[in-house]
Amino acid sequence: MRTPTVWENIVQENPQHSTWYVERFRAMAQQGKDLAGEARTIDAMLPRGAHVLDAGCGPGRVGAALAAVGHDVVGVDVDPVLVAAAREDHPEQTWIVGDLAELDLPAAGVTASFDAIVCAGNVMTFVAPDTHAEVLRRMRDHLAPDGRAIIGFGAGRGYAFETFLDDARTAGLVVDATFSTWDLRPFTDGSDFIVAVFSRTA
Repeated sequence: MRTPTVWENIVQENPQHSTWYVERFRAMAQQGKDLAGEARTIDAMLPRGAHVLDAGCGPGRVGAALAAVGHDVVGVDVDPVLVAAAREDHPEQTWIVGDLAELDLPAAGVTASFDAIVCAGNVMTFVAPDTHAEVLRRMRDHLAPDGRAIIGFGAGRGYAFETFLDDARTAGLVVDATFSTWDLRPFTDGSDFIVAVFSRTA
């Protein structure tokens, strides 16, 4: 039996949480807030028309911004309410309901590997804790040979940065660089956020 994710447990306790989350970001977009910081960083790493997986896509904020500048985006999220919002707001892209710990996009008809996988919004701290390494392994398996995974999340959320980096190495990912923000400020021992860029082992 699949272990529920941390996010699913939050929604179980508060069934309105997903709707609140969707409306929060819709309101921020209407107010003209800058919601594309992560997407700008990913875009700078890619040629135009790259194949991108938005892992833990939520209502599609990052993936839609990448699609808007010419990338082919597929988004996956465990929450059907968030995926429904992504499909409503950004119908041109592909949005799939699924647990990242069971990620198997070829089985869903998405056969191409990805030039980049972006995992923003603290997603790694919302998966089931006993699936961290498996989530990373499945990301690695969906990367093109020269693809990169870019993952960011904050400290104090139950997943130590050192453990995360160890799990990534175990999963077959090579750490290319680490930063403390999505605008690529240096990562230090005192950083309270990590953005890690990985390539895959052969």
